[in-house]
Amino acid sequence: MFLDRPVAAPSIPASNTVRELDARFDNLDVRLESDSRSLWCTMRPQGRPSYTMALMQDVHAMQHHVTSAFAAAAAAGQQRPADWFVMASAVPGIYNLGGDLAHFGERIRARDHASLVRYGHVAVEAIHRNHVAFDLPIVTMALVQGDALGGGFEHALSFDLIVAERSAKIGLPEILFNMFPGMGAYSFLSRRIDRAKAEALITSGRIHTAEELHAMGVVDVLAEDGEGEVTARDYIARHGRKHNAHLTMYRARRRVNGVSLAELRDVVEMWAEAAMNLGEADLKKMGRLVAAQEKRLAGTASPGLAVAAE
Repeated sequence: MFLDRPVAAPSIPASNTVRELDARFDNLDVRLESDSRSLWCTMRPQGRPSYTMALMQDVHAMQHHVTSAFAAAAAAGQQRPADWFVMASAVPGIYNLGGDLAHFGERIRARDHASLVRYGHVAVEAIHRNHVAFDLPIVTMALVQGDALGGGFEHALSFDLIVAERSAKIGLPEILFNMFPGMGAYSFLSRRIDRAKAEALITSGRIHTAEELHAMGVVDVLAEDGEGEVTARDYIARHGRKHNAHLTMYRARRRVNGVSLAELRDVVEMWAEAAMNLGEADLKKMGRLVAAQEKRLAGTASPGLAVAAE
């Protein structure tokens, strides 16, 4: 893997498998709810709620932590700890704002192509592990209760299901600064909806509501505003007894319309090459989007961050 520091995959004693699944990392935490057989992972980023290297490292560590717990349970002859995995955010109004644009701008100006490729590879390794449900017998779900932009949207697309609140803002603003979303958007969207609709969504730069994307077939379950968590829990409760059927359906989907890690890595390299072609005018637009995000986080700007790049 392409990480700045080794992934800390805790060693979990078999006798303590269930209890030890609860864990806190610097930028996220994991909580097992035994009654619903669901594992909840909540992003709590220390800085900007984007896919910084620090957050991605914690996602990798969390994924290894979960797979270790399942392996320990299997080795001890125990029932698997959970049937469902839910990824959510603790940041009010924000799921994730996407790639670390400030970092991208710095690396592009420094002509540091290798760092961009490395960042992208770290991102898609985590995204691909989501896509294959960690190679575990679980159904995965992204719970989107606010803005999911760029890489935040790509991250949500990598799960089996997207549950989103009606007014959540979701989209791919990269085209506004002459870029392409390179961490899985094309791969996942072209499998959820047809190629033409996927390309139209990518090239428009438009930010959609979850309600609009639900009508397009991108969002799987639409929740009323403020009721995302209740809706996710209700979905798990209603489908828990038929988990085996749902699990097999998503496994079949991945076999028929799967996305390989090699495909994701290849597109990252195209993305990094395209990034090196950006001019100063494009980088200034990227910088304005970063500034809009900063104002939003300071509570001085309204949602709809992509407008700043126009």
